[in-house]
Amino acid sequence: MTNSAYISGVAMTRFGKQPDRTIEQLGREALLKALKDAGIERRDVDEVFCGSLFGGTLIGQRILRDLGMTRIPITNVENACSSSSAALREACAAIAVGRAETVLVIGIDQLTRLGGGTIPLEKTDIEVNLGFAMPALYAMRARRYMHETGATSQHLAMVAAKAHEAGALNPYAQFQNRITAEEVLASRMIADPLTLYMCCPTGDGAAAAVVTTHKRAAARGKPVRVAASTLQSGLYKTGFRDMATSELTVRTSKLAYEAAGIGPEDIDVAEIHDAFTSAEMMYYESLGFCGKGGALGMVERGDTKIDGAKPVNPSGGLLCRGHPVGATGVAQICEAVWQLRGEAGKHQVKGAKVALTHCTGGGISGLDHGACAVHILTT
Repeated sequence: MTNSAYISGVAMTRFGKQPDRTIEQLGREALLKALKDAGIERRDVDEVFCGSLFGGTLIGQRILRDLGMTRIPITNVENACSSSSAALREACAAIAVGRAETVLVIGIDQLTRLGGGTIPLEKTDIEVNLGFAMPALYAMRARRYMHETGATSQHLAMVAAKAHEAGALNPYAQFQNRITAEEVLASRMIADPLTLYMCCPTGDGAAAAVVTTHKRAAARGKPVRVAASTLQSGLYKTGFRDMATSELTVRTSKLAYEAAGIGPEDIDVAEIHDAFTSAEMMYYESLGFCGKGGALGMVERGDTKIDGAKPVNPSGGLLCRGHPVGATGVAQICEAVWQLRGEAGKHQVKGAKVALTHCTGGGISGLDHGACAVHILTT
């Protein structure tokens, strides 16, 4: 890549269950607000990438049609939970090679249309046929992590309580209520040791970002640079795979740190893929925020709270902001941009200059994850 990509505008809908709205309405709300935030008109957009897992055929075209945004390149991207993160990477590439000067990225999904339950998986996958489901997989990983590090259910509950503390301050969050670690432990069991509040909710929502050149972003006064945009797929293993470490996250984040010319110690705020509380703790370690087993101390000290030494998920994360799958990656970018601009309101991390977002996607036989995207943003 040659030209640096910048983000000049971001916006999102509130996440949650919104069965009374169409998926197209959610997408249009987010994109129009993002264009307004960037100070541009619809006609200024050269290209569009739309990330979605369950949006259906030509979701991007369906969103843009009624706004008159036609006769431009529209690419729909599916990469499980990393769909819109992958879309953002493609937008950055379009800017880098000079193919476009302003690119719109949309992340969107409406899971209430699926009728509830766990996210449906590919039926031809052998592990799915043997009973694989995301909560069950993460429960196995949690048990292995607890065995190797000495983590307890109390640690997992403290992560959830921290998420609710942050979510209560975020007007876009699906859950805006505080709960205690004791309430987390008392909630119904989903897959031992994971209780209800240790698992992220599904819902509906959309997020959008405007990716552009430095010149155009600087015209708005607060340009945020994409210092790194990395995407990797999982390593296939036919035998036992390490369930207590995310090799894919280690590898992808290492590439991101190298591209940005920084290390994990330089990250001021992070939005990571906390689909389950045990995963958040594992990712502290896989992203290099601490060594193996170091997540226990981070949780106990409150390091990852908004006012902690290494704030993680000040938005409330997937656990409280919500997880409309395809919308999550760009929602993380929205939060990172607001943090770097100093516009995050009550959940602002003081003095944030460097932000990291991390979004994994999917689970299929023999892989840690199907995809992982890490972005690093700077002022």
